[in-house]
Amino acid sequence: MPITVGQDTAKTRRTLTAGGATYAYYSIPAAEAAGLGDFARLPAALKVVLENLLRFEDGKTVTVDDIRAFSDWAANGGQSVREIAYRPARVLMQDFTGVPAVVDLAAMRDGIKALGGDPQKINPLNPVDLVIDHSVMIDEFGTPRAFQMNVDREYERNIERYTFLKWGQNAFDNFRVVPPGTGICHQVNLEYLAQTVWTDTDQTGETVAYPDTLVGTDSHTTMVNGLGVLGWGVGGIEAEAAMLGQPVSMLIPEVVGFKLTGRMVEGTTATDLVLKVVAMLRKKGVVNKFVEFYGSGLDHLPLADRATIANMAPEYGATCGFFPVDDETLRYLRQTGRDEGRIALVEAYARENGLWRGPDYEPVYTDRLELDMGDVVPAISGPKRPQDHTPLDRAAESFFNVVAEYRGEDESAAATAMASEGPAPDAMVDPRKSAKVAGQDYEIRDGSVVIASITSCTNTSNPYVMIGAGLVARKARALGLTRKPWVKTSLAPGSQVVSEYLEAANLQEDLDAIGFNLVGYGCTTCIGNSGPLAEEISKTIHDNDLIATSVLSGNRNFEGRISPDVRANYLASPPLVVVYAIAGDMNIDLTREPIGTDRDGKDVYMKDIWPTQKEIADLVEQTVTREAFRSKYADVFKGDEKWQAVETTDSQTYDWPPTSTYIQNPPYFQGMGATPGAIGDLEGARALAILGDMVTTDHISPAGSFRDTTPAGRYLVERQVPVREFNSYGSRRGNHEVMMRGTFANIRIRNEMLQGVEGGYTLGPDGNQTSIFEAAMAWKAEGVPLIVIGGEQYGAGSSRDWAAKGTALLGVKAVIAESFERIHRSNLVGMGVIPFEFTGGDTRRTLGLKGDETFSIDGLAGDLKPLAEVPCTITCGDGTTKTITLKCRIDTAIEKEYVEHGGVLHYVLRDLARTA
Repeated sequence: MPITVGQDTAKTRRTLTAGGATYAYYSIPAAEAAGLGDFARLPAALKVVLENLLRFEDGKTVTVDDIRAFSDWAANGGQSVREIAYRPARVLMQDFTGVPAVVDLAAMRDGIKALGGDPQKINPLNPVDLVIDHSVMIDEFGTPRAFQMNVDREYERNIERYTFLKWGQNAFDNFRVVPPGTGICHQVNLEYLAQTVWTDTDQTGETVAYPDTLVGTDSHTTMVNGLGVLGWGVGGIEAEAAMLGQPVSMLIPEVVGFKLTGRMVEGTTATDLVLKVVAMLRKKGVVNKFVEFYGSGLDHLPLADRATIANMAPEYGATCGFFPVDDETLRYLRQTGRDEGRIALVEAYARENGLWRGPDYEPVYTDRLELDMGDVVPAISGPKRPQDHTPLDRAAESFFNVVAEYRGEDESAAATAMASEGPAPDAMVDPRKSAKVAGQDYEIRDGSVVIASITSCTNTSNPYVMIGAGLVARKARALGLTRKPWVKTSLAPGSQVVSEYLEAANLQEDLDAIGFNLVGYGCTTCIGNSGPLAEEISKTIHDNDLIATSVLSGNRNFEGRISPDVRANYLASPPLVVVYAIAGDMNIDLTREPIGTDRDGKDVYMKDIWPTQKEIADLVEQTVTREAFRSKYADVFKGDEKWQAVETTDSQTYDWPPTSTYIQNPPYFQGMGATPGAIGDLEGARALAILGDMVTTDHISPAGSFRDTTPAGRYLVERQVPVREFNSYGSRRGNHEVMMRGTFANIRIRNEMLQGVEGGYTLGPDGNQTSIFEAAMAWKAEGVPLIVIGGEQYGAGSSRDWAAKGTALLGVKAVIAESFERIHRSNLVGMGVIPFEFTGGDTRRTLGLKGDETFSIDGLAGDLKPLAEVPCTITCGDGTTKTITLKCRIDTAIEKEYVEHGGVLHYVLRDLARTA
C-alpha cells in the first residue's frame, strides 16, 4: 500500500484525471521542480524505480539522498554505487516455487507461535498470485485423449500439493491461486493480471496510481516487461520477504540501451530475433543490469514479440529487459480485454510521468548496442545453452561437430565429412552411430529428433509464431506429410486463449494431424516434464549411446533438463518445431535438403510449407480477439470440477500430515532463539564438490524425473512410493527430505574431484566415491563444515530457491566461484550461505584444487563490510599451504544482517515476533 510520510516527497504528490476518474500520483517532474534533481533523461525503467522511492520516502528506509542519487546516476553516465530499498507492488508465483514458499509461510506461523507471537502476523502484505502451471507432465501425446489423460494423472500425482495450496488460499490474506489447466503464470500475467499502471487506496482514503511492479518466483517473470511492467525473478526466499513487507535491497542498476532499428524480413520470426538478442547480450555482459529496448524498430514490433524478448532476460543474464509504454502497449491492453478506464489511465500516467516512448525518446544509458532487425536470420540455439546461437543454414554442420566432439573425433575433419556427398574421407570415420529400434521398421541415429515440443511461455504467448506453426502444419498436411514415427510431439499452450484462436482459425485440426495434439496448459517440456519416451526408443538410445535430440520452443536447454534420454537440446520457433518433427533429424539441412516427400513421391522442402508474414498477420487479425480474452479469463480463479472438488481444512496453522511425501514441515525454524547469532570465521572446511563454468540451478537442483537408485528415489521406495508415482523433483519441493537428496544430483553434473564421472557423486570422508548427499551427511556427522567450488556464472538459470536451500541443508557454509548469477547469489545469502569470489586471477584450475584440501576463511567475524576482501588459507593433502584473497559477496548491509540471523526468513520472523 502506498505511504505518504516523507516531508520532501509529499510535495511531489499531484492528481490526474483519466477515463472520468481522478487519481493521486507521485510526479517525477514535480520532484525536479522541488529541487530534488534532474531526472528528465532517465530511462523509463529507472523512472519506475525512482517513483517507488518518491512514494515510500520516510527519511529512514528511503531518504531524500536516495532520490537525489538518481540525478547523480544520469550525470555520471549511468553509474551509481547507491544502495536503495525498493518495494514492488505485488508478487507472482508458480507452483514449483510457490509450494515451498507457502510451506515456509506455514512453518513461520508455527515458528512465531513458538516465540510467543501471533500466527496471524504471518500474512502477505502485498498481493500474491500463484498460478499452478508446472505440474502437468506429458504422459500421453499424439491422440485426442492426451489432454484429459494428462490432467487426470496430474491430479492423481499432485493432490497432496493441491490440497495444501487450497488450504493456503483460505488461510492467508492477499493470496490467490489460479487453478491447474488455466495457463503458464507469465502468460496469465501478461494477458490478464498485469495492469501497467496499478491503483490502490492509501491511508487517507484517496486512490493512488503508480507503476505496476512485481517480483516473481520464476526467472521468466521478466516477460511482463514487454508490457511496460517492471518485474524480475527472485528466489522464493526473497519473494517471501517481499510478501511480508521487506523491501528488496539493491544497488541503483546500470541500464544498457538496446536500440532496435529496421524491421523483420520475410521468413524470420520473433524467436529468431530473441535468439540473436540473447547471443549479443551474453557477449556484451549484462548480469545485474537492466536492459531497455528503444529505437524506431519498436514501431514495427508487436507487443507479443516484445514479450518474447523480455521473457528471455535470464538467458541473456540481465535483471530485466524493459520496453517503455507506447501506442502498441495500449493496443495490446485493449485487445486482451483490459478495462477502457484502465487503458486511459495508463496513457495519461505514462505521458505525465515521463514513461511514454515518443519519436524523440533518447535517454541516458550506461552503455548501448544496436541491431538492425533486417539482419536477423532464421536460427536455433543449442545444444546446451540458450546463447549458443546457430543460423539455420549451419545447424546440421554444427550438430555434426557436436557428435565429433562427443565421440572424440577432430572437428575440422568432421566439417569436411559433413560437406562431402559420399562416404566420409579417409582422414576421418563418420562418428555418427545408428541402431534399429526393436519391433519397429526404422532406425534412429545420432541426431534423431525424439522430442518436438511447442511449449513454454516464451513463444506460446505469441500468436504470430503459434498461427505460423499451425499454417506450417496445414500446408504439410495438404501435401501428405506428418511427423516421423520416433518423434514425441506435443502442444502445451501458455493459456486457453491460444486454443481459442487456433480453433477459430481451424488450425488445431491441422496440428492434430501432424501429432501436435493439446497435452495440457503448462510448462511441460521446457522444465523437464516431457514425460517418458516409448520404451523401445529409450532402450535403443541407451544401449547404443546415441546422441538423441530435442527441439522445443522454450527458453532453456541446459544439460539434463529436457529428458534423461536426450543429450542435445535445441531452442527454435514453433513453426520450426513442426518442421523438425516432420524431418525428424538434426543432420538434415532444412535450408537446402528435402524434409520429406509428398503423396506423389516428390521432394518437399521447408520453403514449400513456410507461410508468408501476410498469411500469418491476416489470420492473427481475424482470430485473436478481445472477446476471446474476456471470455477465457472471466472465471480465472474458479477452476474446473476437479479443482472445485479438492477438499481442505479451515485452520490458521497447517496440520502437517506425517506420512506425506510431498509436504513436510521444514527444519529451518525449529529450536530458533529470539536473538540472532554472528558471522564467524570458517575453519577446516572441506570441498563437497569442485564444479566448472556455467553450473546452472538445474545442475544444483534438478526439476525433472529421477530413478529409484538415486538417494531421493531410495527415500521414496523406503516409504512404499512406487516408481510410477515418483513424479519429479520440482513437484516435491514441499518436502525438504527429497530435495536435499536431489541437490547436486543432475545426471549431467561433473564433479572435478572425480575423473570421467557424470552425476551427483563425490568423495566421502573415507576417500571413496559416494553420492553427494551421503558424503554431506557423513561430513556433517563428523562436524566438518563444507564448501562448494565453482567457475564462471555459477548459479545461472532458473530462480530456483531449492538450489540455495538444498545447499544449506547439506551443511555447505560457503560457495567460492569465479562469478555468480544474480538470483542464485541472493538466494545463497537468503539461506545464510556466504558467496565468495576468487580474486587476482585465481581459479580452481590455477590453484590445482583436487578435493583433498581444507579451507579456512578469516576476516568474517566482527565488523565485516559489504564486498570486503578476506584471506583464505588452503591446506593441501600433502600439508603444503597457500593463502589467497577472496571477495565476500555479501553485497549490502541488510544482507549481512540476513546472514547473521541465519537467513532472511529468520530475520523477518524475529522482527515480527518482536513487534507482536
